[in-house]
Amino acid sequence: MSKADKIKARAPRGFADRTPADLSATERMLAAIRESYELYGFEGVETPFVEYTDALGKFLPDQDRPNEGVFSFQDDDEQWLSLRYDLTAPLARYVAENFDALPKPYRSYRVGWVFRNEKPGPGRFRQFMQFDADTVGAASVAADAEICMMAADTMEKLGLKRGDFIIKINNRKVLDGVLEAIGLGGEDKAGQRLTVLRAIDKLDRLGPEGVGQLLGAGRKDESGDFTKGAGLDPDAIARVLAFTDAKGADNAATVENLRRVVGTSDRGLEGATELAEIAALVASSGYEDRVTIDPSVVRGLEYYTGPVYEAELTFQVQDEDGRPVRFGSVGGGGRYDGLVGRFRSEPVPATGFSIGVSRLLSALQMVKSPIVSGAEKPGPVVVLVMDRDQIAAYQRMVSTLRQAGVRAELYLGSSGMKAQMKYADRRHSPCVVIQGSNERERGEVEIKDLIEGAKAAQAIASNEEWKAARPAQFSVPEADLVRAVREVLDRHFG
Repeated sequence: MSKADKIKARAPRGFADRTPADLSATERMLAAIRESYELYGFEGVETPFVEYTDALGKFLPDQDRPNEGVFSFQDDDEQWLSLRYDLTAPLARYVAENFDALPKPYRSYRVGWVFRNEKPGPGRFRQFMQFDADTVGAASVAADAEICMMAADTMEKLGLKRGDFIIKINNRKVLDGVLEAIGLGGEDKAGQRLTVLRAIDKLDRLGPEGVGQLLGAGRKDESGDFTKGAGLDPDAIARVLAFTDAKGADNAATVENLRRVVGTSDRGLEGATELAEIAALVASSGYEDRVTIDPSVVRGLEYYTGPVYEAELTFQVQDEDGRPVRFGSVGGGGRYDGLVGRFRSEPVPATGFSIGVSRLLSALQMVKSPIVSGAEKPGPVVVLVMDRDQIAAYQRMVSTLRQAGVRAELYLGSSGMKAQMKYADRRHSPCVVIQGSNERERGEVEIKDLIEGAKAAQAIASNEEWKAARPAQFSVPEADLVRAVREVLDRHFG
């Protein structure tokens, strides 16, 4: 193959590789989240990456992409299939399909990859991991309050301090009441209501001025792309922005402000009453300092029907221009009473919370949470190959170490000793095992402690002095191989 014909090695836009360090940190984080969810009585379940397209539904906020933001393909039976865009829509299908066999309320958690056919950008990926917990079959807002308290407990379990995060709650019914008051009630206004919803969901990023533009004629972003707005008049825009700015000094004051904003709307007043109930429940359990009502939270997905919530990190980080900004949302959810009912003749209430794993991992690394910044696992002990005709003997040493529970590998390349030592360094090996012909005749092996050797090297001035000192290298009978390697590991890793 000519140089011109060679394929360029590259990952698709919006997709990323993960290193062993990333995987290790993520696994520790997932274990902590799982422990928190299970403490609340949730049990794990797993659904496939691929679902029938009609089962997933069309609820994503990004409408300017093919297939409404979903990766889809047609099967050989002409049925359309899609990669899941979240973990909630597949859960609704799973519950409906297994409804009679499941206990109600049904409490489950799921973790896995989801996919969005969206325009990628900094921090915005097409494949990302979520960790969800949902209660299906509970109509009481006590289920929503419990989810919010669990979200707060989970943030703390992950190493975030109180004051570094807040769980914010709102209610879609309150927004519905505001929209009714400005003339956007009824099915014929559904598209315009959705545009308003998606505009408000960008409040943290664009601020009131940018959202106001999206509520009106539209907005041109920094790249020159124009997004058509909801077409509201100035009075309606002011009413919607007043709703997002209705937060009071405490939860009770916020509820009263929302009641004034919705006016006489029955649905809006119902939403405000539900928020008051949630506030009372979280206060009775001592969570009022971590769970707060915030009218700016609306969530971008279309299927939410009642309380919605977000987990927001409040500490500051620097943006791309070096300016201090709040880290922002790392998870969210809400009530979706109509989603399971799409498959059944009767309504099925449900509520849930989803953590954005990759985004939260970045935040935990910034605050140096011990969950993700724990000691790195040492690499394997490497048995070097000094004589190619003795591969069987070296392999036997590797097997002996593995059978004793020690991570070990045989060098399988074709290079000499110097390159093999460099390989062991790059593998973060704590030590290497060396046996040449002289050691073999004596029935011994050499153990070279690479960690101690690196420390000693800082005090040795010349290569000749290094060879003479042979720092951190010692001989033991081959029968004592496991004991000697364990002493090295215990010295450095306990």
